[in-house]
Amino acid sequence: MKLGSFSVSLNVKNIDASQAFYEKLGFTPFAGDPAQGWLILRNDDTFIGLFVGMIAANTLTFNPGWDQNAQNLDEFEDVRDIQKRLKADGIAFVTEADETTSGPASFVVMDPDGNPILVDQHR
Repeated sequence: MKLGSFSVSLNVKNIDASQAFYEKLGFTPFAGDPAQGWLILRNDDTFIGLFVGMIAANTLTFNPGWDQNAQNLDEFEDVRDIQKRLKADGIAFVTEADETTSGPASFVVMDPDGNPILVDQHR
């Protein structure tokens, strides 16, 4: 199963303070708009998303269809196919992708310790 690019999405209280902290660790802005409450930071192939009020908890995020540079992949496993495989393996879902659609979609599952995992396909 190929889940695509990986990042950690952090629920932050103060995006400016969080940005300043992670920049001291060598991260630089990659995408987003702090004025809109979100910013993606990069350090080599490591990405951290900072989100104010958009996610309930720190979340592991996978993006099918993207490489680690957020570039579209020619071939990738569709989020709905990943969802079907996980359902067949008995994984419970918090939210599900509509399997009758195509294109952008997402689902959320929880690991055994209650950590949310978002699989979010943008195309």
